[in-house]
Amino acid sequence: MDDFLIYSGYLILLINLILYSFSFFRKEKANVFFVCYLAFAFLMQISMETLWYLNMNNLFLVNIFFIGQMILLGLFYYSISKINVQKKFVKISLVLALAVLTIQFVNTPKEFLKFNLFEITLTSLLIVVFALIHFYNMLTENKTYYYASMGIIIYLLSSTVLFIIGNLTSTLNSDVKYISWMVNAFLNVVYYLFILYEWKVSFSPKRSLQV
Repeated sequence: MDDFLIYSGYLILLINLILYSFSFFRKEKANVFFVCYLAFAFLMQISMETLWYLNMNNLFLVNIFFIGQMILLGLFYYSISKINVQKKFVKISLVLALAVLTIQFVNTPKEFLKFNLFEITLTSLLIVVFALIHFYNMLTENKTYYYASMGIIIYLLSSTVLFIIGNLTSTLNSDVKYISWMVNAFLNVVYYLFILYEWKVSFSPKRSLQV
């Protein structure tokens, strides 16, 4: 069951990458930073899976993934915002977050080679803040990337809570940790389905003909 969820997530992510890339290169509609995020996420997922299969430590790739995810989704929300104050907030937030993480890694380099709960929480919650700001903007603007943003908020908030619980219960029965990872894998699939539905609603050829 766990393999089914994991590989289903990879498959849906790949489908999303193909569809959004088509919409960007052929239709010039999809956001370039969002397409880059999907490509980066797929590359990281496959790389982490490969290292795990080879019985190699892949936690440094996990840290790279969360930092890259923060940067690319931050740039994504920066690019679709039309309010200068919000754009400055996103820019300053990204710089400060990267500065804090750089200081942490310089002071304790080993943090980059293990499961870094502080980094995961900081980068995930910052993206959630950006998405919530975008939701606020959609009260008076067109609902661009509405479902993708909803998926981002649901998944990142839920996965962060699961990571915190998993870290706090690390000394408990391994079944508890297994269940938390299974739930996270399920939420990951749901997240990618939100992104897929966003493409269907906003960028599919049928939608383009209606517009």
